[in-house]
Amino acid sequence: MQKKITIGLFIDTFYPMVDGVIMVVDNYAKRLAKIANVYVFAPKIPRKRMDDSAFNYKVIRCNSVSVPLLDYSLPVPKIDPKFQKQLDECHLDIIHIHSPMTLGKIGVQYAKEHNIPVIGTMHSQYRQDFYRATHSKRIANRLTKDIIKIYEECDECWTVNEEVARIFHEEYGYKRLPIVKSNATEMKPVKDIQKSKKRINEIHHLTDEKVFLFVGRINKLKNIFLIVDALKELKDINYKMLFIGTGQDELLLKEKIREYGLKNKVIMVGKVVDRDLLADYYARADLFLFPSLYDANSIVQIEAASQKTPVVFLEKAATACNIKNHHNGYLSPAGAKSYAKTIKEIIENEKEYQEVCENAYRELYKNWDDEIKEIYQSYLEWIERRK
Repeated sequence: MQKKITIGLFIDTFYPMVDGVIMVVDNYAKRLAKIANVYVFAPKIPRKRMDDSAFNYKVIRCNSVSVPLLDYSLPVPKIDPKFQKQLDECHLDIIHIHSPMTLGKIGVQYAKEHNIPVIGTMHSQYRQDFYRATHSKRIANRLTKDIIKIYEECDECWTVNEEVARIFHEEYGYKRLPIVKSNATEMKPVKDIQKSKKRINEIHHLTDEKVFLFVGRINKLKNIFLIVDALKELKDINYKMLFIGTGQDELLLKEKIREYGLKNKVIMVGKVVDRDLLADYYARADLFLFPSLYDANSIVQIEAASQKTPVVFLEKAATACNIKNHHNGYLSPAGAKSYAKTIKEIIENEKEYQEVCENAYRELYKNWDDEIKEIYQSYLEWIERRK
């Protein structure tokens, strides 16, 4: 019988925070834990408690400090002796970093010291993050070069789709073209779509309105204000817009909704933790509105596809690189009026819309159970290669 391998997943933020990368790591860990020893190395979140014993894998946390004006905290593993001791005692066979920042560097350093393979996944368009934080192209380019150095120290790098692979290779300067390993979801299609729709209708007192949905952090980097600007152009349509999530720009979003006179059209749902309830929201929605130019391959668009709900993206968005317009999703020109026009045209073409719903489900829905089998085999191959 083959000995269980021991896997270390390193990430610079983790539950109780929630974002796409955290969900990826959680889905990796809980599936891999059925066949391997799995450790997730992550920071403690200041002033927020988390019962890590609920996971079927081990979470080892380091101290962190809050960063003003940001949703995240900064891990400080090098001044946390307890964390260092726990890491040393794990005897890892392979490391997979999901961030090129503090804990990612720790993972790469451990791999080099112990002569084990290290994989790095490029989840985000980091140069955008750095520019938003510094408002300086020069600083953003320098910081991007720094993270590329971390990825260059990995044995192999993966990313979430072909466009992000191109960006890292051609624009960010990573020497090789990263290997594509798609994101997925654990969400299954609802068993009774009418029951799901009825549930959401009762919660929000809906009838026959068209329902538009956004799920994610309420943060301007997701281009959420373009959604509201577009909704302003659609006042003659009977719709309800549901925003699911929380974030630092909630007050600004609510102010804009009030300013545009859309309080009766828009519902701020807040955070939805119940995954079955979230699936019902996707099933009730007619369209998922996702004009983000920031995301690389968002899990929410895969969740939407699991319930046959097509997504309206912006043209040239990296996260939309697998979308064929009017076939398995929709691509709109940038700008609120163009986005509104696209939504209106979709609603008016019911026959094509139904075809797009089916194609989105068939071509874009991926389940983590299938994807993780491939990931695990890649781990085994790298461990054997290193031997």
